[in-house]
Amino acid sequence: MPSSAPTIAGLAETALIDRIRRHLPPPPSWLRVGIGDDAAIVEPARNRLDVLSVDALVEGVHFDRRFTPPDAIGHRALAVNLSDLAAMGAQPRLALLSMALPSALAVDDFDAIIAGFARLAAVYGVHLAGGNLTRSPGPLVVDVTVMGTVKPRRAITRAGARPGDRLYVTGALGAGAAGLEMLRAGAPGTEGPAVRYLRPEPRVRMGLLLARNRAPSAGMDLSDGLADGIRRLAAAGGVGVVIDAGALPIDPDARAWFERQGDDPVARSLSGGDDYELLIAVHPRRRGRLAAARKHGDTAITEVGVCTAELALVVRRTVDGRSWDMELPGPEFEHFG
Repeated sequence: MPSSAPTIAGLAETALIDRIRRHLPPPPSWLRVGIGDDAAIVEPARNRLDVLSVDALVEGVHFDRRFTPPDAIGHRALAVNLSDLAAMGAQPRLALLSMALPSALAVDDFDAIIAGFARLAAVYGVHLAGGNLTRSPGPLVVDVTVMGTVKPRRAITRAGARPGDRLYVTGALGAGAAGLEMLRAGAPGTEGPAVRYLRPEPRVRMGLLLARNRAPSAGMDLSDGLADGIRRLAAAGGVGVVIDAGALPIDPDARAWFERQGDDPVARSLSGGDDYELLIAVHPRRRGRLAAARKHGDTAITEVGVCTAELALVVRRTVDGRSWDMELPGPEFEHFG
């Protein structure tokens, strides 16, 4: 039965922009020209580098509206970008929001998407500086560009890992992949892993602390899973990696879910994405700097492996005193493949 809820088909672009404005705080002084003009005008941050990232969420590829609430779509669209800034050690500053909107999208759903975006933006001091709205004859698309700033000598990149560096991850692994499966199976969105999938928490504070202490020699975010992150970090640094399977901080609820499905929690936590944690390489001499970040941070940091001169990428497992190496699994999701 068709819904009688008002849709965006009856609203002009200016009316939709006005609805966006209702969710936003007053612009800061450095945002000289914001929403409503042909482009934004921004005063540069003094003595800092600009860090930019962009990600698009496409309905049917990155989210399913059957079990993803509209506010969670807005939250995720910004969170995945903030995770990239966190990995670089950058302070979030502004965002651009572009949306391709199906005509049948309910006005209430549009408002909820913006509300979810705006709530997370307020948490991290992100100001919406502009964007674009257009009609979509197909899926809903939410495209976000973010800009942050970092002091020149504090930026963290994927390159820089060296043999002997220890590898660490923030938080817990596996909840994003488990949460998506639970939602597909009809679980409520209030269960732990489902919440982690729907409303991921970008590790912005920890990224800033790590950069401030100049602890990592390299780092990246784990949006596509730890196995993918290891491959990319190793390739950028020209190193191999040995991961200790027993050290992986697997989310307890995710572990229980994987085991109920007959899956290997280690393999699934390595290959699954949507965790938005950070992977960092730290030279042993910088462990004191890492400890300082840990002390003041808002999430756990766990040592999971070491970088090696030999270029192999292996996962070492030990059971009852017997050790063996398994090949690093591939990612569960490929953007093109």
